Amino acid sequence: MKSKGAAVQNNPHTTLITSEAPVAANTHGGRAKCLQRLVRLELPVPRTVALSFDAVHQISDGQVPDLAAVLEQFEQTALLCVRPSSEDPDWGGPGAILNIGMNDARYVDLSDSMGVEAAAALYLRFVQSYAVHVARLDPDVFDEIDADGREGLQESLRAYEDETDEAFPQDRGEQLIAVLRSMARAWEGTSARLLRQAKGAPADAGLGLVIQEMIPGVGQGECGSGVLQLIDPTTGLPQITGRYLSQSQGRDALGEGVAALYLEKDPRGKSLEEVAPKAFADLKTHAALMRVKLREEMQVEFVIENGHVHILDGVRVQRSARAAMRIAVRLAEDGIIPPQEAVMRVDPHSLNELLHRQVHPDAERDTLTTGIAASPGAATGKIVFTSAEAQASAARGEPCILVRRETSPEDVRGMHAAVAVLTEKGGMTSHAAVIGRGLGLPCIVGASEMRFQTKKKQLMAPDGRVFKTGDTLTIDGSSGQVLAGKPTMLEAALDDCFQTLMGWADAERDIAIRANADTPADAQTARNFMAQGIGLCRTEHMFFDPGRLIVMREMIFAQTSSGREAVLERLLPMQRDDFAQLFRIMEGQPVCIRLFDPPLHEFLPTTRTGQRELAEALDLPVSDVERRVDAMTEYNPMLGLRGVRLGVTVPEIYDMQARAIFEATLEASKDGAPVVPEVMIPLVSAKREVELVKARIDSVAAAVAAERGQEFEYRLGVMVETPRACLRAAEIAPQTAFLSFGTNDLTQMTYGLSRDDAGRFMSAYVRQGVFVEDPFHVLDADGVGELLKLGAERGRLAQPEVTLSVCGEHGGNPESIAICRELGFDYVSCSPFRVPVARLAAAQLAISSRLGG
Repeated sequence: MKSKGAAVQNNPHTTLITSEAPVAANTHGGRAKCLQRLVRLELPVPRTVALSFDAVHQISDGQVPDLAAVLEQFEQTALLCVRPSSEDPDWGGPGAILNIGMNDARYVDLSDSMGVEAAAALYLRFVQSYAVHVARLDPDVFDEIDADGREGLQESLRAYEDETDEAFPQDRGEQLIAVLRSMARAWEGTSARLLRQAKGAPADAGLGLVIQEMIPGVGQGECGSGVLQLIDPTTGLPQITGRYLSQSQGRDALGEGVAALYLEKDPRGKSLEEVAPKAFADLKTHAALMRVKLREEMQVEFVIENGHVHILDGVRVQRSARAAMRIAVRLAEDGIIPPQEAVMRVDPHSLNELLHRQVHPDAERDTLTTGIAASPGAATGKIVFTSAEAQASAARGEPCILVRRETSPEDVRGMHAAVAVLTEKGGMTSHAAVIGRGLGLPCIVGASEMRFQTKKKQLMAPDGRVFKTGDTLTIDGSSGQVLAGKPTMLEAALDDCFQTLMGWADAERDIAIRANADTPADAQTARNFMAQGIGLCRTEHMFFDPGRLIVMREMIFAQTSSGREAVLERLLPMQRDDFAQLFRIMEGQPVCIRLFDPPLHEFLPTTRTGQRELAEALDLPVSDVERRVDAMTEYNPMLGLRGVRLGVTVPEIYDMQARAIFEATLEASKDGAPVVPEVMIPLVSAKREVELVKARIDSVAAAVAAERGQEFEYRLGVMVETPRACLRAAEIAPQTAFLSFGTNDLTQMTYGLSRDDAGRFMSAYVRQGVFVEDPFHVLDADGVGELLKLGAERGRLAQPEVTLSVCGEHGGNPESIAICRELGFDYVSCSPFRVPVARLAAAQLAISSRLGG
């Protein structure tokens, strides 16, 4: 064989695949390289020649390779097939062409050896495939041919001749070069290029081709073809899956409606294990060897010839996110790959599929529209249009979908009661999105193609279908699809395998991960996901409970400082209990509490009905309530009287919160390790703001310590969410123990974009290349990232011990964590359900850094 292969082996562009042949994935494609690995394992692979990317490109330009040298590698009577070999199998390629070399003479010979019908089937397949894919005839030409076997063959040959005005080519070399030219030009075509670019391939991606000796899969004895793998591709659990079809070729067994055999013995029908037990045993052995030596779960494409197995190809098993995780962990546990490699093999983004229920990948989807996938997971429920309806539905034990034009803090209780949320407006950092992620609640925002007729309590889909209160929808927050009805679901998969992977990840990462948590339930979720503390507790969410809301409104209507203090005294024990619960749940881990942030108008009713109810509750004239609401109205409240500005102008709120924090600190410290709370001042932009608020908080701390006769420690810091705070970090940092960058507002202010409204045009901006990605979803490295860099450098220069962190939603985004880690931040904080994503992403960054990646 060495002399026979010499001409090909001396040419790197047309290479006989042997153990030592110069074949690489980046020159000949992934299929060619995999076949070489199988040859090295001494598996029964048919003789194969690989054509390089350059050779295929030359063929598309009309330059024919040394065809004689290629054909010399095969017996003169051998049939051939040509398969694509792109660098990445996901990039696709033209379909395989089988049975090259079939002609009238071979048909006669094979009729004698394997039977007339089998020979006719081979020839017929080749004629029709060649006609459609090489001669470019319309498939309709063959639609009227109902016959198969000899009769179908003769009719197909006549149809070919009628359409082309020439007889079907009989020379194997002529057939082969025509096939090669057709496949090469198909890859170079515009539509193929656009299709693979959509899959992530570079515009100039090359295509290799492999020419392989055909093992017919039809004939005497047990013959056929199929695929086999050792795992379930949905769950990743060990299970022999695949299909086998007697008297078939290629991937016929995978066709819809074919009567394929089971692989293992099965009470439901005949199996390969029964009809060809030795072949089945050999296949399992080969698959197990491929798993170990190729360090991957592989799908084996095989053909059986009279009971003997031939391996045509091995491809990485297509898998769900949960299967990918389980496969990586099992390979590491079996000693096939190291744990660090298992960590690197799991896409952090895909963990969202494991943490939540998902629509089953095989389920039928009746898609109504697609919005912004704001919080992952899927849920089915009946439509409700108000928070009150959601709470009533939950009380009845009926799952419901809360549908709103956009949510406000008043909707939080309704969101807690719902199984999913759908809004017309909003983006990745809108209220619904942030709260949805915090609750682990599937959420779609910005579904603007649907008509939200909230007064009529109905939704109209783009196709005209109308859905009313009580109708069933499914929200797929992972894809952004709104589905009609109730598709099959796949449950969350937080099993031992998940915990094992997370343990390996934690052993590698070098940046801490905290959670944003506002309630005891959030904190418990954070603990369950092994967060290293709470990086952001938004205290305003604690005030929207109906019992507290009325007290807040009383405080807003108080005319004097002493009046406000008196009202806030009633909120003090509630806040103290909130904080004590958080401290106890976190068991000594750090808890960073942001002082009150939103503008006060958010606590006042906007409707006439709500204002009348408030007037009644406060025993005031409606006109007084209306005047107060009007007086507090701001043109741009998110840039108005909120955050530290409230702390300076209405200091009683921060005084009460500080006292509640410190009293809760002493309470919780009785039960275990001393609690060291972190108190965070929001929306700072000037040093003097910090000085004023710090003086009052220090005073409250001293008062509590004196009253209780017990000292305690606390850390005071600021939330850096204005560009000026980043630029003046050198002045601010010496006043603080930490700088926590709130990248949601920082992005909003840097871009001059409303995070609640940007969803209306963000898709168009990304699609047209204005932004590479939604800056509220992936941290903007060039703009916002530059501000983080300036703030971190100037803050550390002035105060070397200052702790740096990010507590915006970007904290759970792998690409954003990379920026934070590069800048030397101490931790990132994100929604509780994104903590595992952040833990894994941080581990991968640390491993890549050590490997120089």
